[in-house]
Amino acid sequence: MMKRFFKAIVKEAALKVYILGKKQNDEIENQQRLQLIKESGIIHPTAVIYKEAQIQNTQNNPGKIKIGKESRIQGHLMLFKHGGEIIIGDYTFIGPETRIWSAKKITIGNRVLISHNVNVHDNVSHPLDSKERHEDFKHIFSKGFQSEIDLREKEIIIEDDVWIGFNVTIMKGVRIGKGAIIGSNTIVNKDVHSYEVVGGNPMNFIKKTT
Repeated sequence: MMKRFFKAIVKEAALKVYILGKKQNDEIENQQRLQLIKESGIIHPTAVIYKEAQIQNTQNNPGKIKIGKESRIQGHLMLFKHGGEIIIGDYTFIGPETRIWSAKKITIGNRVLISHNVNVHDNVSHPLDSKERHEDFKHIFSKGFQSEIDLREKEIIIEDDVWIGFNVTIMKGVRIGKGAIIGSNTIVNKDVHSYEVVGGNPMNFIKKTT
């Protein structure tokens, strides 16, 4: 009976030590993650970068990524090495699995809501020429992104108070006006005027809102 009692005490103590050690390890990892994030951009102290978020600044220039006050980031922000800039305003939400990849410049205004699985790309990601594309592939996986490459970049601007539904794709060179709503699964390959509601593929005008 006493043997079982002491065995239970030892087991409980071991569990507490494990939980405490894991907690301390998680806290260290979180501090390291936050430090890396801090070095990746100019982030307002009140902005929240969730654990699942990624900020990948291959240029190592913090001034190229800016996140405003009270914004919430759960997605993936990435700059290409040869160029790119991401500016996110105040009170803006970037949902999980959303990818914002810039080789030119992507500006997202204040109070913008971007749902999950949204793609915002101001470039074509890889060269159009098949041989150049293969060389780019080899370079990325051996040395990282190239410092000089033409990805046909065009700036994207998303103005204040825009709402973007899940699974939307926003193509390079697009401007989305203030207060516009983009329905889920829409491919945005042309400008959207302020307070327009659009949706579908091809994208269609649905109505005006306020």
